[in-house]
Amino acid sequence: MTSPAAPPPNPPDVGALIAAVARNTEAGGLRKFLELYRWRVLADYIHPIKHARGELLIGQGELDHKLFFVESGDLKVDMHTEKGIVHLAIVGPGSVVGEGSFFSHLPRIASVSAYSDCKVWLLSPEEFDRLSHNNANVALAVSMALGSLLATRMMDLSKRVTVL
Repeated sequence: MTSPAAPPPNPPDVGALIAAVARNTEAGGLRKFLELYRWRVLADYIHPIKHARGELLIGQGELDHKLFFVESGDLKVDMHTEKGIVHLAIVGPGSVVGEGSFFSHLPRIASVSAYSDCKVWLLSPEEFDRLSHNNANVALAVSMALGSLLATRMMDLSKRVTVL
């Protein structure tokens, strides 16, 4: 006699993350490329993590390449230099951090910590690779969304440097 097959696991509830992305008005944001049906697929490849205020998500110089989608709370991005700490950004709900090292596989250029209690969704390079094999169109949409965000952030940085 064989035992009945276990029911398939329920995908994580990404409803609050989807709502945060929809509310985010950041130029080059994720919502342009990641429609609702794509988030439903992506849900099987990301997992939630809660961080308390002050906890470190990304350390400058680290070699990991994880990507974090922000559902709630704010993250602080700082770069440590010879002259001290340079505050780069506060990143809020509906945005993402870690995209530079995710694509480049280079060490992290900045530290990211929880500026307030927050919930983020982690996408590892291994899970992205699995997504690419199982659902290439969603992986492409994620890449396009992150590329758009990277380009917009680089243009914003150019404007800031020009002002200095």
